[in-house]
Amino acid sequence: MIPVIMAGGSGTRLWPLSRTAFPKQFLALNSHLTMLQETAARLSGLVSAEPVVICNEEHRFLVAEQMRQQNHKASILLEPVGRNTAPAIALAAMQILRANGGAEEAPIMLILAADHVIRDTKAFQQAAMQLLPAVKAGKFGTLGIVPTEAATGYGYIKVGHAESDALFAVEQFVEKPDLPTAQQYFSEKTDSGVNKWLWNSGMFMIRADRYLAALKQYRPDIYSACEQAMAGTAQDYDFIRVDETAFKACPDESIDYAIMEPLSKAGGSEILVAPLDAGWSDVGSWSALWDIANKDENGNAVMVGGDLETDDVILQQSTNSFVSANSRMVTTLGVDNLVIVDTPDALLVASKDKVQDVKNIVAELKAQGRNQHHQHREVYRPWGKYDSVDHGLRYQVKRITVKPGAKLSVQMHHHRAEHWIVVSGTAKVTNGEKTFLVTENQSTYIPIGQVHCLENPGVIELEMIEVQSGSYLGEDDIVRLKDQYGRA
Repeated sequence: MIPVIMAGGSGTRLWPLSRTAFPKQFLALNSHLTMLQETAARLSGLVSAEPVVICNEEHRFLVAEQMRQQNHKASILLEPVGRNTAPAIALAAMQILRANGGAEEAPIMLILAADHVIRDTKAFQQAAMQLLPAVKAGKFGTLGIVPTEAATGYGYIKVGHAESDALFAVEQFVEKPDLPTAQQYFSEKTDSGVNKWLWNSGMFMIRADRYLAALKQYRPDIYSACEQAMAGTAQDYDFIRVDETAFKACPDESIDYAIMEPLSKAGGSEILVAPLDAGWSDVGSWSALWDIANKDENGNAVMVGGDLETDDVILQQSTNSFVSANSRMVTTLGVDNLVIVDTPDALLVASKDKVQDVKNIVAELKAQGRNQHHQHREVYRPWGKYDSVDHGLRYQVKRITVKPGAKLSVQMHHHRAEHWIVVSGTAKVTNGEKTFLVTENQSTYIPIGQVHCLENPGVIELEMIEVQSGSYLGEDDIVRLKDQYGRA
């Protein structure tokens, strides 16, 4: 059984913490682990195979670093563009069959989203194991969430006859209902007392060959496009790249529409569902995060990040609110039912009842050409990160962190000069024809047009301040002459 973790998506409803360049699956929202890392950790004891992680080009180094931190040697499959879950899973199935061509049994995919919370790992693993024998025999399996309320934000699965004590045939997949329909679904039970309708979690267990056969039957256009994309794969460090032109021609479709709905309408018991009651949440909004968070006696939940401590949030005469602080002290007085999310470059204050509309703010930022929807002030790179501390008309100040052994590209700038001051660690600097070491409290100056490079030869992180000055300070004024990470 090979995990397939889908780590695409932008998570706009958790803005300003989640952004296009750093969406929610890479954030630590539920524990000290990121949501991607939690998903991988949840598999311990259930599977021994390393996962296949599907992500987009922009997030490839984030995935590689977060999996490395957990000692996972994942295969990272890059989507040139987003085409929804049906094509993404097809790419994974083709890669798995290619890599396991000599296996005696057809590989089984355990398909998971990277951004879900599951409180009860044992219950999740038990439900997955209950599906395994039927999936080995060629059935399609899914995990259906036992509903806790009449929710309108999820698709539903209609439960059919019992195949065993723990498995049921799937009669129907339906889209997100209106409230009266959701209330009806929530109240209906089978003769045995099981919920007649379960939430569609988007978690599936399917044999790789069976998935591709069904895709070829019901959506040959998607199958053909993915087959052509995989014919042009290339290995790039930790990443598997597919043919961009072929994949861009692939239709955009979910696994539900492409495979599950046609199979359920075909009759029989091709799809089985295992009901899962394990404290599941897709963390689709700030109110959903408040729902699963630990709260004080007044119903307030607090999340802190960066260098802050819990006592940097002070709540007085405040109730049923959620506060996320990441860069400074946040206090409230006499408020109720609010969401407050503070980051170094953006602040969200919203009624908890309106957080589903945060995506409208993101759309407005895009329309205005603002950058706050795309990335944080602190930006991650394969070699480390930088934080834009201050900027003005002709200057910019950055705090740069370079990981041990990491090296920035050999580059030059047409419009700016740079002054580097080492705060801690040791920098190996190439400045024109010279290469030398710069240690704590020392500095060097890079003139406009000078070819230069920065490297951390030490075993601790390199921390330095970069002061840029010039007529143009944009990130696109970087001419990379050589780069070990394969960036243009």
